[in-house]
Amino acid sequence: MTRFPTLFLSHGGGPWPFMEDRRVQYARTAEEFGRLPQLLPQRPKAVLVITGHWEADAFTVSTSAHPPMVYDYYGFPEHTYHLKYPAPGKPELAVERALLKHAGVDCREDPNQGFDHGTFVPLGLMYPNADMPIVLLSLKSSYDAAEHIKVGEAIASLRDEGILIVGSGLTYHNMRGFNRPESKPVSYDFEAYLNEAISNPDAARRNAMLVDWENAPSARLAHPREDHLLPLMVAAGAAGKDVGKRVFVDEVASVAMASYMFG
Repeated sequence: MTRFPTLFLSHGGGPWPFMEDRRVQYARTAEEFGRLPQLLPQRPKAVLVITGHWEADAFTVSTSAHPPMVYDYYGFPEHTYHLKYPAPGKPELAVERALLKHAGVDCREDPNQGFDHGTFVPLGLMYPNADMPIVLLSLKSSYDAAEHIKVGEAIASLRDEGILIVGSGLTYHNMRGFNRPESKPVSYDFEAYLNEAISNPDAARRNAMLVDWENAPSARLAHPREDHLLPLMVAAGAAGKDVGKRVFVDEVASVAMASYMFG
């Protein structure tokens, strides 16, 4: 049976593919996201997305058959608040069963959660026909890195069921730091630590480095809050012993934005 890799994608700022000037800025990311399906062993049955834009008190799974749009960004052109990405949900996807069966994780359901830009931007570029079923798994608002790795480990079996697991966040996410020259070395120093961690052939060492991320160079300058980093923990946990590799790095708004693949 085919085992799918897991991904961590730096999804960029807001609804950038739908703004001409931003699309030019993110040309490398647009190209790389567009070719990601070619790197997969086959077409997935569905995608499970862990986005830095959805967190809850407990891990929660979206169960809508037709997820709505979530325009959780501010100050963008009016047309970006009317975008549609009508990909179906897949309520029958047994995420909760995997979580509960393997790890005893408290997992809940949300029938109303929809697609934020951390979902519809990368998935829209990967599957522009909006014909790929997508299910969302929230972060847990306690922000415990080890717990998010554990949840990744619990859902790893989905990779053998035709499910692509995608963590969607950013390797640098400091809203005050974008477009500042002094942020560039910060973003590259921190990304170098992440790349060293994910490419470590010893999964235990990799996970230990990710749990210890706050001691990385410039860690809190890169992530004052780790909401956009934790999706990487889930993707790494689901990777098992598979070694990660950097798929590409883009530089936008004076910072590095890297994306990774495990397996």
